[in-house]
This record gives sequence, C-alpha cells and structure tokens, in this order.
Amino acid sequence: MTKELLFHKTYLHPTSQEWVVFVHGAGGSSSLWFKQIKDYRQHYNLLLIDLRGHGRSNQLLKNIISKHYSFQDVTTDILNVLEHLNIEKAHFIGMSLGTILVRNLAEMAPEKVQSMVLGGAVTRLDVRSQLLVKVGYWSKNIIPYMWLYKLFAYIIMPQRGQKESRHLFIREAKKLCQKEFKRWFKLSVDVNPMMRYFRDRELPIPTLYLMGEMDYMFIRPVKEMVKQHKFSRLLEIPGCGHVCNVEKPVEFNQHSLAFIQQNSQV
Repeated sequence: MTKELLFHKTYLHPTSQEWVVFVHGAGGSSSLWFKQIKDYRQHYNLLLIDLRGHGRSNQLLKNIISKHYSFQDVTTDILNVLEHLNIEKAHFIGMSLGTILVRNLAEMAPEKVQSMVLGGAVTRLDVRSQLLVKVGYWSKNIIPYMWLYKLFAYIIMPQRGQKESRHLFIREAKKLCQKEFKRWFKLSVDVNPMMRYFRDRELPIPTLYLMGEMDYMFIRPVKEMVKQHKFSRLLEIPGCGHVCNVEKPVEFNQHSLAFIQQNSQV
C-alpha cells in the first residue's frame, strides 16, 4: 500500500549533496520560510514540508486526519517524506512548535540528523503558557478557533515589530478547519512531559537555539537547558521576538547558515 505523503517542495542544488529540511510551527506552513530560500538554495538542497492539516497538506492524508494526533504520528509524516526522497541525512531547521518535531525526529531517527537549528524554540510551557492552553482548551468548543488563534498570536507576539509575523500566522491558520485546530491544540498537553525527557537526555547532535531576545514566553527555559547541554548553544537576536526567521531574516540566515556550514560534511 502506497503511503500518503505530506505536501513538500524541493530546491535542488547543482553540486551540493547536503540537504536542509525546514519544519514550520502549528498554524503555519512552508510558505513562512520564504525569507530563507534565496540564501539557503545557494549552498544546499532544500526540502520544505507542510505538516498535516496545514498549507497544501490540508486536503491530504484523508485516512488519518480523523485520528487523535500525537507527536510520534506527525514526526513519522516527516520521516516518510525523507524516505520517499531518499534523503539519508540532513540539517534540520524548526520554528516554534516545529522545534519539538525536529527534536523528536532526532530521538526517533538520530542517524538522519546532521545538525539542528531551533528557532523560537518551545522547550517548556511556563505558568502563563499553561494557563493560556487551559483557557483555550476549556473554550475551544465554544469560541471560534480563529478568535483563539488571534488571541494566542497577540499574546505570543505582542510587539509592534512582530506585526508581519502575526499577520502571516493568522493568514495561514485560516486554512485550518475547526477540527484540525483542535487536534493540534491537544498536542500542547504533551509538550512538558516530552520536553522534560529531552532536557534530561541530550543527543550528541550539534544544536543551535536561535531566539529573539524579546521572546519573553520561551527564552528563559532555553537558557536553562543550554547551560546543562554540551552539544547545544544559544544565540539571541537583538530586537527580535518569537518568529525570528520572519522578523530578522538577515540575522537568522547569517547565524544559521554559519552554524550549518560548520557542521557540514565537506
């Protein structure tokens, strides 16, 4: 039986044998990487994926979208695309919730991960985040999901300089249906137990956390984690919030490309 695949797009380099795989966050799509493609395709083969229910994958996987989602399921979707394209090993770049998927993929298939760049990384939900999730969970059957998503977007990305990021995520979230939003929302319950395990178990894979210094909801736990891990380092981008690849693309591309080049095979 042929596996159904997520929508994906590749950019092939004429000489490079190395791949960079981009994994977006919840409510986004691969289109949110548009400020990275030009710089990255000059050096590597690129793979951009729309996660299940997102972007152009929202009409795919009809036989599984009725199921409860787990991080294992969503990560397996990505691994299936890698297998289909015969990508044996790659550098991975994740954003927001996508960082959890990248880290989980490294747990499930460490031989496929050459390095990880985790932007706007979610490593723990603090008290404010957990309260936000609980309020959303209690009201998800009453309040239209786009109202909730807009509220979350403004809480996570409140600064004026984050207007473009909010607009992009809200625009992409409109492609989700209410049921799809609820399935992804339920994944938030698994974040803290999974990340607690990841904090205690570091993988020997070079990892760069790229965080906006104004990412007030998520940067503190990253700082705490990096102090404990010898294969990880943190770089803060000044004047930047949560979605650093959109807000500060020049800095994001510069730092992430330099890190990947340091960990390339050639």
